[in-house]
Amino acid sequence: MAIDIKTFIGGREIPREQVLEWERRRALVVLKKLGVQPFGDEDLKTLNHQILNRKLTLGSEGIRQLLKSELALSQPIANFVARISCGRRRYSVTELLVDRGSAKEFVEWFLQRNELNDEVTMLAASPDHYLIQKYANGAQEVIETTGGSPLVGRFVIDYLDISNLRSLPDSHYPYQAVGVARSEGGLAIGGVRHQFRDEGFGFRAKLLVEFPMMIIPGAVSAHRWHLASEFSNWIEAAFASRSS
Repeated sequence: MAIDIKTFIGGREIPREQVLEWERRRALVVLKKLGVQPFGDEDLKTLNHQILNRKLTLGSEGIRQLLKSELALSQPIANFVARISCGRRRYSVTELLVDRGSAKEFVEWFLQRNELNDEVTMLAASPDHYLIQKYANGAQEVIETTGGSPLVGRFVIDYLDISNLRSLPDSHYPYQAVGVARSEGGLAIGGVRHQFRDEGFGFRAKLLVEFPMMIIPGAVSAHRWHLASEFSNWIEAAFASRSS
């Protein structure tokens, strides 16, 4: 039996079908950016398979070259928005309720995927993930399109660094994946505080991304769908053996 994941955005339950439709629309946008023409009326699984294969074929340097112009625009903009925000943040929050597994199991699986530099699993979670690679110091380079941005962005996230986070831990959620996101020059531009707790026969995830306060609010609200999509896919991957 397939794993059941309920999505809550703004306190309202969002049908799984709507999350999958959002992901499909993003997949079509990404295919075009990657220079791939869809065959026709492919289902989401087929589209995502095409996208992943194209990214792996290009490799990290090919991806950087393909997105060079966009990154040259987006990185100065991200730095400017972070600076004028003076450390203040907006939060993008999505909650997921999962019918099996445990919070501890998932967080350990997620952090281990990062530690092992499991690029395929990281990329496969979202069409908007272009590159996710671990540095020798443990930090992770990410090139992705955040929910509402017209441009691809790049940042480095360190899950051992919580120095510039503005969000506070919730004592009701004992498991976390947290870290500060920085630009190439080391400027703190945001961060994540993903929190998890056991609930019912499964667990609840409270997913939070910190954006600079002066970012367009629509970008923050749109990123809630990105969170719902990528973490649902990671959760399905983590507990795939229990879905049969």
